[in-house]
Amino acid sequence: NDNMNDQEITYLTEAMVNSGSKISWDLPLVLDKHCVGGLPGNRTTPIVVSILAASGLTVPKTSSRAITSPAGTADTMEALTNVSLSLDEMKKVVCEHGGCLAWGGSVRLSPADDLLIKVERVLDIDSEGQLIASVLSKKIAAGATHVLIDMPVGPTAKVRSQAAADKLAASFREVAKSLGLTIDIIFSDGRQPVGYGIGPALEARDIMAVLQNNANAPADLRERSITVAGAMLEMATDLPKGEGINQAKQLIDSGQAWEKFRHICEAQGGMREPPIAPYRFELIAHQHGWLSSVDNRRLSQVAKLAGAPADLAAGVEIHVKLGEEVHPNTPLITIHAESAGELNYAVEYLEAYPETVQICADKEQLNERVTD
Repeated sequence: NDNMNDQEITYLTEAMVNSGSKISWDLPLVLDKHCVGGLPGNRTTPIVVSILAASGLTVPKTSSRAITSPAGTADTMEALTNVSLSLDEMKKVVCEHGGCLAWGGSVRLSPADDLLIKVERVLDIDSEGQLIASVLSKKIAAGATHVLIDMPVGPTAKVRSQAAADKLAASFREVAKSLGLTIDIIFSDGRQPVGYGIGPALEARDIMAVLQNNANAPADLRERSITVAGAMLEMATDLPKGEGINQAKQLIDSGQAWEKFRHICEAQGGMREPPIAPYRFELIAHQHGWLSSVDNRRLSQVAKLAGAPADLAAGVEIHVKLGEEVHPNTPLITIHAESAGELNYAVEYLEAYPETVQICADKEQLNERVTD
């Protein structure tokens, strides 16, 4: 429950670390990051790892598969390359390229956490103390010395208010300090999904578009990745405040981050093209207006009913962002599915909850809603 104090969370974290294998890199500086979650499509990790590894830092990234979301980083990476690496394979990739993007489950870090997650999933609980212990035990077991926590805040994200975010951040800092871990926390906008895709293959396409500097790459995903990587560069080096973002941007713009990402994928077993779903449904706008709200949870549910993450090509593609103008007969979102049955489930759910994506006809009203 949420009645654990920081000392109790620290003890729980230590016990969880000691329940499994630990990786030692014999390096003074090993970076890792974690996003608290609740925000679909927020797939910054592969981009951040590529930027940091391209700058010469060590980022041995192990990620989870989806717990309750339409895709975890490991699911998304699986649309592009092999993620089930043994500890030796993982170490080899990291030694050669400075980073990896592997599934944590195949390395058995903090197995007690995996057990607790199974229980939480069945009971549908997600306590704060358990969240902190879960995240930090995995990072310590993976050999990290410096960790950045990205905390999206929004009415339908996991952390609903700034007050709740401040409280969670204070506990994270206290427990990390007790465990000798250097930590930095950034708060980000959690009001709508990030990127255009929700679901493994669609998110993989967004990642590639950003790394390849495509003109139509999702600007929000690029910006968030640069912000996170910039904060981590400043944490790991003596760069002055604000200089990290410039360096991160330069590593993407120059193509060095894309080249690093390609090398990591090749080393993990080769790079493949993300699959494309054969079945689709477009939700069409019937009125002129502006996009005023998006329900992250319901949109995630639509993507899951369409078959994500088990069906890599399934999910939801978003065509409009908050505050953008919408014209009649243009698509708001497209549902992708690998079977007609699953497409029908997703469409029925979306039709049952029309408030999932809301349009406001009055621009004055819109500004009030979007800035709430």
